[in-house]
Amino acid sequence: MTTDAVTEVEADPRARVHAVRHRYAHRGGGATVQDLAYTVYLTVVLGAVYVAPVVHLVRTTRALLSLESAAAATPVACLVAATAVWGAQLAGRFWGPLVLKPFLLHVFMNTDLPPASYLGAIVRRRLVYAGLGTLLVVGTAAFLATDLFDHPGSGLAPQAVAVTVGIGAVAPVAWLWGQVRTVRENALLAAAVAAAATAVALLGRSDLPAGGGLRLLTGVLAVGAALLGRSAFRSVPTVDLARLARESARAAEAQTFAFTGTLHHALDLYRPEPRGLTTALTRPDGRLRGHLAQGAVRALRTRGRATAAAVFLPAGGALLTLGVAEPDAGWATPAWVAGAAGVYWGSGWVGETWRGLRDELTRAPLFGGRWGGTPARTLAWPVVAVTVTVGLASGATALTRWPLQDGGPAGVTLLVTGSVALVLGARFLREMKTNLPIGLLLPIVTSLGDLSGVRIFVWQFDGLFVVLFGVLVMNELPTAPGAALTALGIAACCAWAGLRRTGRALRPLLTRL
Repeated sequence: MTTDAVTEVEADPRARVHAVRHRYAHRGGGATVQDLAYTVYLTVVLGAVYVAPVVHLVRTTRALLSLESAAAATPVACLVAATAVWGAQLAGRFWGPLVLKPFLLHVFMNTDLPPASYLGAIVRRRLVYAGLGTLLVVGTAAFLATDLFDHPGSGLAPQAVAVTVGIGAVAPVAWLWGQVRTVRENALLAAAVAAAATAVALLGRSDLPAGGGLRLLTGVLAVGAALLGRSAFRSVPTVDLARLARESARAAEAQTFAFTGTLHHALDLYRPEPRGLTTALTRPDGRLRGHLAQGAVRALRTRGRATAAAVFLPAGGALLTLGVAEPDAGWATPAWVAGAAGVYWGSGWVGETWRGLRDELTRAPLFGGRWGGTPARTLAWPVVAVTVTVGLASGATALTRWPLQDGGPAGVTLLVTGSVALVLGARFLREMKTNLPIGLLLPIVTSLGDLSGVRIFVWQFDGLFVVLFGVLVMNELPTAPGAALTALGIAACCAWAGLRRTGRALRPLLTRL
């Protein structure tokens, strides 16, 4: 290569970026052809053994959502589109398309290249991949969960495909918007999406021509994708590189934790830092406030998590009550499961005292070896907050469905109480988790191959699995008292297993409380 050629390459930002990315992609630690072939092989095997039978089973049974007309499909499509945009915004706040490998970003930042020259191409490529992935996921869900494609002559299938393409176009740019825009601008966009989805859903249920609601939604998605994409791409050159470097470093550390089997440590990296109210934990005379007051103050110091808990706990309690109050309805079991899952997630966001309890139990040399009032002090706030919030939401929902079926108020109260106890036990089990036990790495040889990966997957999401399993077992039991006792037994097992994870035994707890 001549000197002029070298100078020309160095003067061209696009060529310089391509050269850096090419060198980094072909470093010694990069994936080989054999690695890619093995990944493809595993994907094909898992698809043939696990995914194909599930798809066949779903397609040969009755559709979960029956959408016989465009008027019925429009509100569901609006809800899916709004959820996709909100989820993309939220994902962008934590892990956006501009996140790079820390070393690669460091190399680019220490050159004279403008940010748009090396971020623009990466963003465009990632948004294309994200759009294709969104299109595949939404299209597969619509194909498996609805009957839109069961009647080709109805004309709903082409409109459903158009809406799916629109969602696949607007979700990636919302992902970019969530990262490059401020929290206030993201909140305004979320409110605008809610308003637009509500308006289109109402118009779709009105006297529009046949299929007019879905066509209107497709147009709104197309216009929204164009406007959001143009505005978001204009913000790429002005992105805060120091903040981007911190996000990239955190993402790399989270990837390391996730690849080594400690997903909960990766998620802990994205917990918001407590802010404000530093003096509210003490009284004017210098003494600490009560256990409930301390828990409430600590919860308010992370306002985002507290807001999410304030949404999920009442919503979960309402769905939980609807599921147990009308057992004969076709949607009773899904509502029960969804409500229990919502309460489970909300119970984790209601405060940071779960982690405080885990630290005190696992770090006895730092916090002292005695039990004392540790569980009472740390569990007072989450237990009371979850119980009271779910109880109020459950009572309000029960009043709207009065008179209740089957066992009446007593049966509903027992089932809701058992479900809440089950959720709290599962949350305790999850929060007492430390490092991945080495015993889980041992192979489990079966006729289907090594299933140790399945065991590790269950361990990663054990709390949620316990909630789903417990609710399904309670649903199959004939009486409410038996179901409530079963839930209490599962919760007790979760408490015992959680204490075992921290290295503590149950007997000292009972003797020293």
